[in-house]
Amino acid sequence: MDVTWSVDCEIEDTFLYASIANISELGIFVRTTEPLEVGTRLTLRFSPPNLPEPFVLAGVVQWVNPIRALAPSPNPGMGISFVALTPEDRERIVGVIRTIAYVRDNAPN
Repeated sequence: MDVTWSVDCEIEDTFLYASIANISELGIFVRTTEPLEVGTRLTLRFSPPNLPEPFVLAGVVQWVNPIRALAPSPNPGMGISFVALTPEDRERIVGVIRTIAYVRDNAPN
């Protein structure tokens, strides 16, 4: 699902503040002009609207979409898959995605 949420990506002592452009039950696409290297493990912190507690999840960079200066529609960033999700975290993510889908499907045209 396409979204626009802030996300903090933490790698040891380094923090990257970016935005989530897309989320699924398997991972997220983080829009950033400074993507991390493929294989980088990180901690993700993000809080979808109307949730009492933020997600704090482990992830690994699976792919990178570098900046393409001459591309008609540049979309720089990185695809991050969730790793070691607890059943509770997976259920929360799926619940958020279903809520977004329901709201969008039932929004007035």
